[in-house]
Amino acid sequence: MKVLVTGSGGREHAIAWKLSQSRNVTRLYIAPGNPGTGEHGENVPIAADDIAGLEAFARKEKIDLTVVGPEIPLSLGITDAFEAAGLRIFGPTKAASVLEASKAFSKGLMMKYGIPTASYGSFDDPGKARAYVEARKPPFVVKADGLAAGKGVVICASAEEALSAIDAMMVSSVFGAAGRRVVVEEFLRGEEASFLAITDGKTVLPLAPAQDHKAIYDGDRGPNTGGMGAYSPAPVITVEMEKEIISSIMTPAVKAMEAEGRPYRGVLYAGLMIDGGRPKALEFNCRFGDPETQPIMMRLENDLLDVLMAAVEGRLSDVSLSWSAGSSVCVVMASRGYPEGYEKGKEIRGLEEAARLRDVMVFHAGTALRDGRVVTSGGRVLGVTARGGDIKEAIERAYRAVGMISWDGAYFRKDIGRKALLRA
Repeated sequence: MKVLVTGSGGREHAIAWKLSQSRNVTRLYIAPGNPGTGEHGENVPIAADDIAGLEAFARKEKIDLTVVGPEIPLSLGITDAFEAAGLRIFGPTKAASVLEASKAFSKGLMMKYGIPTASYGSFDDPGKARAYVEARKPPFVVKADGLAAGKGVVICASAEEALSAIDAMMVSSVFGAAGRRVVVEEFLRGEEASFLAITDGKTVLPLAPAQDHKAIYDGDRGPNTGGMGAYSPAPVITVEMEKEIISSIMTPAVKAMEAEGRPYRGVLYAGLMIDGGRPKALEFNCRFGDPETQPIMMRLENDLLDVLMAAVEGRLSDVSLSWSAGSSVCVVMASRGYPEGYEKGKEIRGLEEAARLRDVMVFHAGTALRDGRVVTSGGRVLGVTARGGDIKEAIERAYRAVGMISWDGAYFRKDIGRKALLRA
C-alpha cells in the first residue's frame, strides 16, 4: 500500500518510523516531512495545510491511506475533501474537529453530556470575562478558544494575572484569531496525564497512557509549551482508572459527538487532571499528541497500518493492541528562548552517535538540511526517545543520548519522568 503522512514534526516522524515497519507499506511519503522522516520514506514539498495540493498528490500517486498529523488541516476540512474525492484518510471531519478547534464547544459538550470537567465561563466580550473573574476566587485557567499550537493556556494564581491574560488574548491578540473568544475555568488540582484512543465512531481502542510535561522549566515551572517531554506508561493511570476514563470520558465523548450530528473517527486525545483517584477532562484534541506519540510508538508492537485501516473501515472491534514491557521516555531538546523568540540555523552535532545507542530513536521536529548539515529550524528541535526495562532505565538511556547531542543554545528539561520514578 502507498501511505502519505502529513506534517513535519516529531509526532509525524514517529508515525512515519512506525509505519515504515509495516509489512504492507510499499511506498511511504511524508508531506512536507523533515530530515528525520526522510530516512523512512520520501519527503514531498507540500505544506501540511495545503489541502488542494495534498489531494492532487494523493490522486496522482494513488495513495491508499493518508494519515493526518497536525490539527490545523483537520480543522480546515482535509478529511472532508479527501473523502469527497474517494480517498481514504485517517482523521476526523471538520465538523468533528471542532472538539479541539473550539474549547468553548468542547466545554459545552462536556457539560451537556455529563463528562466530568472543570466549571467555566465562555466569553467573546473582554468586559464580561473580566467581570466573571472579579466575581470569583483564584486560581484560574484562561484559555484561548481556538488553536494556538498548545500555547494558548495560562494558569493564573491571582485575579490580576487572569485579567492580564484576558487582555493579552482578547485585546492585544497575542494568539491572533484564536483568542477572540476565551474560556475561563476553575483551576483543577492534581496530576495531569494524557489519554489517547483510536475510534471508528463506535469502538474506543485505548492507547498506552502517557504523561506530558507542558511547562518550560524543571518542576513544572514557567510558561506552557507544546510539550517538553513525555513518558509511557503513566503509572498515575491504573488499570481500574483506565476503565473509568473510558466509561466516563472517552466513550461518552464519542457518543456525544454522534448525537450532535458530528460522528467522530480518528484519534481522540483527552488531557486529564487526576485528583484523589478521580479523572476529569481538561480538554480534547483530535490528533496524536506531541510529544506523547513518540514514546507510545516506541512501545506499540502492532502493525500501525493495520490498526489505522481497521479504524477507517469501521472494524476496530476486531483489533487488540500489544505493548512492549517496560517504559519509554521522550526528552524534547529545544532552542534557547522557546516558547518565545529563538534563533534558527544552528548546526546540530552528535546525531549519528546518539542514533547508534540501543533502544534509542532521535525523532526530528524543528530541523532542516542546509548544505548537507542538519540545523535547527524550530522551537522544539528533537524528541530524544528511549525504551527501557523500567522507567529508570528508559530515563537513563534517553538522557545519555541527549548528552551526545549539542548545538549553540540547546535547552532541555532535566526532570522528565521524575513523577513516574516516585511511583515506581
